[in-house]
Amino acid sequence: MDFLTILSSLEQGLLTDIGFLIIIATLLAFLAKLLKQPLIPAYILAGVILGPLVFGVIRDEVLIRHIAELGIAFLLFVVGLEINLKKLKYVGNVATIGGLIQVTLVYVIGYLAALRLGFGQFEAVILGLVVTFSSTMIVIKLLSDKGEIDTLHGKIVLGILIIQDIIVILALALISTFGNFDPMLIFYALMKGLSLFVLAFACGKFIFPRIFRFAAKSNELLFLSSLTVMFIFSIIAYMLDFSIAIGAFLGGLTLAHLPYHLDIIGKVNPIKSFFATIFFVAIGMELAPFSITQMLLPLLVLFFIIMLIKPTILFLITMFFGYEKRTSFLTGLSLAQNSEFSIILISLPFVLNLISKELFSSVIFLTVLTMILTSYLLEFKSSIYNVFSPFLTLFEKLPIPGKKKLEYLKRSKHKEVLLIGRHRMGGIFYDTLTRLRKSIIVIDNNPDIIRKMVNREESCIYGDLTSPEVLQKANLEKIKIIISTVPNEEDSIFLLNHVKKLNPKIKLLVTASHAYEANKLYKLGADYVILPNILSGEKVSLMLKNSLKDKSYLRKMKNKHTKFLNKLNRSD
Repeated sequence: MDFLTILSSLEQGLLTDIGFLIIIATLLAFLAKLLKQPLIPAYILAGVILGPLVFGVIRDEVLIRHIAELGIAFLLFVVGLEINLKKLKYVGNVATIGGLIQVTLVYVIGYLAALRLGFGQFEAVILGLVVTFSSTMIVIKLLSDKGEIDTLHGKIVLGILIIQDIIVILALALISTFGNFDPMLIFYALMKGLSLFVLAFACGKFIFPRIFRFAAKSNELLFLSSLTVMFIFSIIAYMLDFSIAIGAFLGGLTLAHLPYHLDIIGKVNPIKSFFATIFFVAIGMELAPFSITQMLLPLLVLFFIIMLIKPTILFLITMFFGYEKRTSFLTGLSLAQNSEFSIILISLPFVLNLISKELFSSVIFLTVLTMILTSYLLEFKSSIYNVFSPFLTLFEKLPIPGKKKLEYLKRSKHKEVLLIGRHRMGGIFYDTLTRLRKSIIVIDNNPDIIRKMVNREESCIYGDLTSPEVLQKANLEKIKIIISTVPNEEDSIFLLNHVKKLNPKIKLLVTASHAYEANKLYKLGADYVILPNILSGEKVSLMLKNSLKDKSYLRKMKNKHTKFLNKLNRSD
């Protein structure tokens, strides 16, 4: 009896389906990790294997798809928790105006291209919409995993995705009428959306702070209360004909300003990862057999629009709003894929037999393919940017008004210390070095931190430590010590290789999350590797020793610690 026969003989239910799904996804994730590949393609490949294209093991695909929607909801709930809307005001123009321009231009290009390919009017409308929108789920997950939500391009991307999601919901409402167009429908949808935002604002301002002040006394009650908020807003959004993901996002936003939001994120993250995995597997399961040769030309044209024209338009729009070339390039690169909404957009007319099976399957294939490619594009974004950087420099010479330059370099003596990453641990280092009267320059990819430093006329550069251009601005030839608080092994390896070749005399302190990473970095030439957990243990041990000698020591440390925490809260 072979493997497939055993599988088909099992009396499968939801538990068995999810079991197969998680097992295969985990095995492929292990393989991807061993090969140093992104995990999302592994999850999608698991869906392809379990779906009708290969083994067809999963029986209840519809139910799996519904469960996968929870993955989107949990992800956007956590994203909402991590967002401070006040910080998005700096990218408001490029997100709203730029986002609307991008949607309009890409839709027109997609619509006209579809007509030239011989598709009918209605099919051209659908294909124009399909190529216009980008995947909130994929992009936010990748940015979150890399800690880039708070970067400048992360904020711009998030703002544009919010605008896209609002427009796609209106588009879905219009498509559902199929010929019975009513201008009042748009107005009604806008009013429903506005009422949902008003409700979220009112709850977050007046109701939830009191409820969660009591709920925070119990970890279990805090967890359940946060989930309740997510589901309440998801259900209300569903009742108003919006995506449950939009409701979950608003639910997260209402709790984002609470002092307990980091605790909530920590509790919800494991559930988010579980359901998000199911979502990506479900995406892979959507693939069905179709004649690729018959649809080859349309696939190539649409692929070209999604992967080249759309990111180019976004790059030019972001440059026009005054942002530098790297931020503009990463903004375009991040949004070079189809949206999960593309599957919904193409499914509605397919169910009603208004489009062919070949076109339906082609769009699913295109969506899965571009999502997989996005994982690789963002995994190797620094290398890709370095390839295109010389060409992109030409655009920086254009006379664009209001260019935003997030850096301040004093015309003084050369800096002694380069600090990479000033938030939290880096802030402590900065204060200590300042008291020691050391000349410091800071590199950070959080625009809010750099903006505050620029206002205080402190030497700083906005950028990523893996960018040779950014490191060049810091004038490494004269730097004596580099301290990196970024706990990313690949970034630290790049920094070690780059700096040691340029100036072997520089003392280099890097940060690691695990002991095996620290050993690897020492072998590559790190002068010291910061392991926060070990340092915390050593610090607390020293405090205990001092407290036994001096009864007032803990009180003094508490006051000092409280002042620093208050300073951090103000910066957040």
